[in-house]
Amino acid sequence: MKTCFSILMFMLSLNLMAQVNYIAHRGDSYIAPENTVIAAKMAWESGADAVEADVHVSKDNRIMVIHDHDTKRTCYGKNNLSISKTPSVLLRDLDAGVLKGKEFKGEKIPFLSELAETVPAGKYLVVEIKCGKEIFQPLALFMDKYAKKCNIVFIAFDWDMILELKKTYPENKCYWLSSSKTGLIKKMNEAASAGLNGVNLGFRIIDEEVMKTAGDLKIEVLAWTVDDPTVAKHLIDLGVGKITTNRPKWLKEELAKKN
Repeated sequence: MKTCFSILMFMLSLNLMAQVNYIAHRGDSYIAPENTVIAAKMAWESGADAVEADVHVSKDNRIMVIHDHDTKRTCYGKNNLSISKTPSVLLRDLDAGVLKGKEFKGEKIPFLSELAETVPAGKYLVVEIKCGKEIFQPLALFMDKYAKKCNIVFIAFDWDMILELKKTYPENKCYWLSSSKTGLIKKMNEAASAGLNGVNLGFRIIDEEVMKTAGDLKIEVLAWTVDDPTVAKHLIDLGVGKITTNRPKWLKEELAKKN
């Protein structure tokens, strides 16, 4: 009897693992330069279910894939350029790859459209909005072209932003980002009432209370950013179904070893 029970629990565990989505944080960013086309392509090749990309808007109203509001940390060039104050042609002159390794020399700051072109069938692109309402005009043009070509998911820390995105694009999944436990349960209730699909949380604040609340409200809980297999397994055991990681292939392989 004990043997049968152990086998059953093992099979259930494997089933839970198989259902988990692995979202590549800024692409396969442990290996490749973050938020670049090569990082996205490597993530797809590694078996990631989704790629997460951060976006800002350039001076000429182009959606640029970059995390920071300027180019200082991730790009090599003579100048540190503000994304919002610089035309995209000048931003694209910078090298967004060589600081990660000489083999990535020549990678550009991508347009969001370039990342959308890489998304395979059945996969999805998670777009984190890092700027303000200036995003809506160029985003409308982007969605006109790509909404039917690939699955676009939106995330944002800004509460008003994510509500407006859900209102504007009701067919697309939208998740509010947070890493604070203060007031979280109340905010989860508000998210459900507003029609958001769920919350995307820093993994340290996810516990049984959070998961029970999400279950009662019928909303999802996503976790970021997880590169520890032990932490990932704990989250999966709690019921988290989507995990953002810098190392999608490695994390999946390490979790398989634990079973």
